[in-house]
Amino acid sequence: MAVLSLVCEAPMHAYRMQQLIKERHKDDVVNVAQRNSVYQTIERLLRDGLIAVRETAREENRPERTVYEPTDAGRETLRQWMRAMLSAPAKEFPEFPAALAFLPVLPPEEALAALRERVAVLEAGLAAVRTELAEGATFLARLFLVETEYRRDVIDAELAFVRGLVDDLSQGTLTWDYRV
Repeated sequence: MAVLSLVCEAPMHAYRMQQLIKERHKDDVVNVAQRNSVYQTIERLLRDGLIAVRETAREENRPERTVYEPTDAGRETLRQWMRAMLSAPAKEFPEFPAALAFLPVLPPEEALAALRERVAVLEAGLAAVRTELAEGATFLARLFLVETEYRRDVIDAELAFVRGLVDDLSQGTLTWDYRV
């Protein structure tokens, strides 16, 4: 979706897509951090007829660059994807809920230590996101910060949950017999 969205914004080559993904911190929300991922996505979009080659050009002393543009089908597909992603939660399988489901694999003391580490990581992440929001608000419209606001609120909610779990484990109100 990220690559198709960028091409719908303006025709561009793969390297520019990669630059914009990093500049806009979209690599925080989509998994195209590696240049190879962008090229694989481009190949898939070309194969599916969602983008087309606009031109291939070479500037002096530079490698050849292919500029891509969206097809009409690509524009419509992007709108369909967005409507679907905004309207209904996807069934995702994040690691943390899976780890919680199998918490008794560790002794309570080990689980407590690991959760305390997670609290520290979440606190650092939350501070970083808050800084990103504060800095971004000085030159970006809120529209371009909503995914960061969402990340802040998700981290904040997880932090509250994990702190509660740490408290329960520390106080002994949540415990189990370790048998693994």
